Amino acid sequence: MTQPSEFAPGRPVLLRGGTVLTLDDQRRTFDHGDVLVTGDRIIAVGPDLAAPADAVVIDATGGIVLPGMIDTHRHMWQTAMRGYGADWTLTQYFVWYYLESGKLFRPQDIHAGNVLAAIEALESGVTTVVDWSHGLQTVDHAEAAVDALRSVPGRFVLAYGNIQAPPAEWTGTPEFREFARRHLTGDDLLGFQLAFDVTGDPAFPERPAFEVARELGVPVTTHAGVWGATNDDGIRLMHDNGFMTPETVYVHAASLSADSYQRIAATGGSISVSTESEQSAGQGYPPTWAIRAHGIPVSLSMDTSVWWSGDLFSAMRTTLGADRSREHLEAHVKSETVTHASLRAEHVVAWATRGGAHAIGRDDLGSLEPGKKADVVLIKNDDSAVSFPLLNPYGHVAFQAQRGDVHTVLVNGKVVKHEHKLVGIDLAAARREAEETIGHLRSELGEEAWRKGMNPDVPETKILDNPYTYTEYRSAATHGKAGLRGNE
Repeated sequence: MTQPSEFAPGRPVLLRGGTVLTLDDQRRTFDHGDVLVTGDRIIAVGPDLAAPADAVVIDATGGIVLPGMIDTHRHMWQTAMRGYGADWTLTQYFVWYYLESGKLFRPQDIHAGNVLAAIEALESGVTTVVDWSHGLQTVDHAEAAVDALRSVPGRFVLAYGNIQAPPAEWTGTPEFREFARRHLTGDDLLGFQLAFDVTGDPAFPERPAFEVARELGVPVTTHAGVWGATNDDGIRLMHDNGFMTPETVYVHAASLSADSYQRIAATGGSISVSTESEQSAGQGYPPTWAIRAHGIPVSLSMDTSVWWSGDLFSAMRTTLGADRSREHLEAHVKSETVTHASLRAEHVVAWATRGGAHAIGRDDLGSLEPGKKADVVLIKNDDSAVSFPLLNPYGHVAFQAQRGDVHTVLVNGKVVKHEHKLVGIDLAAARREAEETIGHLRSELGEEAWRKGMNPDVPETKILDNPYTYTEYRSAATHGKAGLRGNE
């Protein structure tokens, strides 16, 4: 049994004898392979590697070694409310966070959610997370978010957002500019994006925010194709004004037309699919079946733990299920039968690793190759009957593995989880922070409102197809349509 104290800084680490999924261009797999890490880099990958004299050797026999997974869209600040909105619709979510109770979050509550989410990610083998942080009402909230991310030994991208103010307003303040100046340092472990949505208002009130992103040289990530919130009009505005770039990440993209997919494909952007979210909340049917036809790069994300799981194992299996379900449905309508699934386990594992690396512009992540950053995950559980036989490793990752099977995690060459236990992380402190946030929210709301909030009534005046308060624009596609459904 290897002890955490053995993982001294700079000491080589050799993962020995596992099934290695390199996810390189050739998709090489080594049935009994090794991965050698020195410093923050992968030095060698292959069978029977020689171990340096001072290397820590981790027995990966019977396990699967793969690149660290990358989540390209997670509202980390909401994680202290894990499971609270399990029965919410998207409308309930918009009303609770955007219009009402999201304003109650203090900087310390942002910190609490981010710390808990960051730890949860590492525990699940997710080594990089895009923190879609649209709860940053003030720069103090933003500093709390960054402090939390820096306190956990993972790799993160702060996607700065503020749903309580117009994008043009908060990106234009001196305080935001100073914050960006302080944190746009090229830090290898902390990237930077701007996070805001485009309503489709013909006046294009989001234009100044895009101009700030261009000036700062940072990508934009945006919730596109969300039924009742964003649609093809927003995509056209972005395209016609020259703001669709290869670095742009379109989250969900579940309620878009072929025209919008063609614009995304032509400009080289990528789509972050949150299948659990799209299946349950109502953004639209998980779109991989449609976007695959346009050759658009895909990454995976889990959205928010207010509803769903915080790991990408669930994202992979639900994505396979949704895509295959649609494929069968389309065939049945034509009285045909699907004989071979178009989306395979190998594809979703690649989306969870290489796809995420591509989306965030990190070609040094997402695969196990010499010279790449050493973000590495070992899935191994000798105490589980589900760990054997290991016949199809991609299928095993996508359908059989769970977060509890994550044995070892390295980020930037540092071991942060080993033998199923986190290394050097104060989970008790994270629990205390989260409990303090919940105590604050319950106190502010009152017990009756807190309990009712798990499945709140939505007044007719708040059933709207645009949750953003900075514009009166309502889309002709959904606003005022009959058939709104409430509690039955």
